[in-house]
Amino acid sequence: MKLEKFTYDNQLSKLFMFATIFWGFIGMLVGLTAAFDLIFPALNAGIPWLTFSHIRPLHTNAVIFAFVGNGIFTAVYYSTPRLVKAPMYSKILGKIHFWGWQLIIVSAVLTLPFGLTQSKEYAELIWPIDIAVVIVWVIFGINFFMTLVKRRMKHIYVAIWFYIATWVAVAVLYVVNNLQLPTSFLHSYSIYAGVQDALVQWWYGHNAVAFFLTTPYLGLMYYFVPKAANRPIYSYRLSIIHFWALIFIYIWAGPHHLLYSALPDWVQALGVVFSIMLIAPSWGGMLNGLLTLRGAWDRVRKDPVLKMFVVGITAYGMATFEGPMLALKSVNAMSHFTDWTIGHVHMGTLGWNGMMTFGMIYYLTPKLFNTKLYSKALANTHFWIATLGILFFVIPLYFAGFTQSMMWKQFTDAGYLAYPNFLETVTQIMPMYYLRAFGGSLYFTGMILFIINIWKTAKAGTFGRYEETEAPALEKTLHESTNKMKWGWHRKLEGNAAKFTVFALIAILIGGAVEMIPMFLVKSNVPTIAAVKPYTPLELQGRDIYVSEGCYLCHSQMIRPFRSEVERYGEYTKAGETVYDFPTQYGSKRTGPDLAREGVTSLPNYKPNSWHYNHLIDPQKMNAESIMPPYPWLATRDLDIASTPAKIRAMIKLGVPYPKGYDKTAIDDLQMQAHEIGENLRQSGIKVDDNKEIIALIAYLQRLGTDIYKNKN
Repeated sequence: MKLEKFTYDNQLSKLFMFATIFWGFIGMLVGLTAAFDLIFPALNAGIPWLTFSHIRPLHTNAVIFAFVGNGIFTAVYYSTPRLVKAPMYSKILGKIHFWGWQLIIVSAVLTLPFGLTQSKEYAELIWPIDIAVVIVWVIFGINFFMTLVKRRMKHIYVAIWFYIATWVAVAVLYVVNNLQLPTSFLHSYSIYAGVQDALVQWWYGHNAVAFFLTTPYLGLMYYFVPKAANRPIYSYRLSIIHFWALIFIYIWAGPHHLLYSALPDWVQALGVVFSIMLIAPSWGGMLNGLLTLRGAWDRVRKDPVLKMFVVGITAYGMATFEGPMLALKSVNAMSHFTDWTIGHVHMGTLGWNGMMTFGMIYYLTPKLFNTKLYSKALANTHFWIATLGILFFVIPLYFAGFTQSMMWKQFTDAGYLAYPNFLETVTQIMPMYYLRAFGGSLYFTGMILFIINIWKTAKAGTFGRYEETEAPALEKTLHESTNKMKWGWHRKLEGNAAKFTVFALIAILIGGAVEMIPMFLVKSNVPTIAAVKPYTPLELQGRDIYVSEGCYLCHSQMIRPFRSEVERYGEYTKAGETVYDFPTQYGSKRTGPDLAREGVTSLPNYKPNSWHYNHLIDPQKMNAESIMPPYPWLATRDLDIASTPAKIRAMIKLGVPYPKGYDKTAIDDLQMQAHEIGENLRQSGIKVDDNKEIIALIAYLQRLGTDIYKNKN
């Protein structure tokens, strides 16, 4: 058989690997800062972009798209050529992909901390950056799929299956969720509103976890674990079942983020059922990874690479068991809006993504630089510090979540809320926040040791950019003769990359289509409420400030139909009352109280304009134990009144029933309402100009919930 000579180019793998390390350091540093911000609310020193609500989106985007994203591309650009016996299709496309992705990350750094955000979980980037993401993703896809076309291996290996599913799913998810209507170069509105937006957002949000944080890392697992252990993957059959079941089932599970919300019950039920079903394929993948190491446990005890992989895969198993459990309505009634969810998420990111990335880079660096790892002892120290960091981070948050839930729901014997003041629950869990910060510090310390070890290793060796190799034009795979009768259909599918991609696309589209299409076509899923009216121009501007300041990160606007929540906040939330929220503000975490009824004067928790002003300027002045940071700049920054007509026109295009030509008179109405609020504040002894941002934000807060109570009365 004639062998063809060709060359692997390791340049992109090296670049993406170093980018992974750099952005991992930045993302974790920002996350650690956010953890300390919750303990010391004055830590931002009056600087807006250091406030928790500004840096938290930067942290999540840096860890997901910068650290994990670059880790994904490191794995893909290293493993794909070796699995298909062909170099990557285009060096130019690869360079554009690398530098384009880094430019996107830098753009996020230059926008998110400064309040330029869409406010959608894991999709906060503004619309010009979204377009750049799509372009770069397409460039990556062309390079990847053309490499498959040029392959010398007829059958594509398991890792490639997961890379394919990742590309097609992320492409669909990102485009659909980020459809929006710009009002300027830096601002836009989602085309979805209220409960419909919530469904689309969590269809995206949950599956961003599925197809960006999970499937590509399973591809990484299927390549690097067998390589590092020098053993074949445990079961080919199990990998087939694992792959197809996972990508089909995962896409249905998004609604479990909206249990007990205004989302129709039939959609919530689908989310619960498919979430429980996820246990099977998820644990199938975990077992396939761990059992690959059977007979190699002596090596695992000594090899830091394998130890990292074992903890990473185990963390994946724990997170993918806990996720379906949190989707049970009885459990979700306790966990939702609490720190339990934060702990759950970090078990996956710190354990699964973090440890798998560390293991991959510890494995790759000596190979790329033709040397030995600088220090196994240092790597083992990193392993133990990181593992302890995960435990100190996650376990206290579990206890914090249990504490929050029990205190929120507790009633006295006389039938009153035992802890009517939300702040009582916050002060109770502060020790857990200290432990979380300690755990994060440990994990970050491990990251520093990791950087030192990798830097010393690279410095001691010589980078081998090119690897000469050879392979026949077509090469039969290990399983070619195995299970021909039973699994032959899949072998044929593996031999046709285009058909395989189409089947994967169909598998991931079905669940989303079944859940979302009826939500947009059947009006009864979002019943209207006659009393619900559009926001006034000033309230609309205030809502945009609420979004840009990140208030949604700590405050929900979704009262669930529980006695404890109705007693605390007021009437539970209806689907029809959020039809003018582009996007929705249901929220996913309560570090502060729910604000859905904040403006209702008949409720005992109502607060006047002066209270909101003082609370925003100096929260600790209103309550010394508050952990909310101050927002003094809102009283000094001028409101961007000139943007009002464009925003009104956008709202009209999205179906909001403002009068025809209202954009021409909206500024007059805005100034009139602003003067009323400003005059009210001045009568309370507060000196403030009518044209400040704080006036608009107060107008928005005082509007919340008032429509539904008009309808109720």
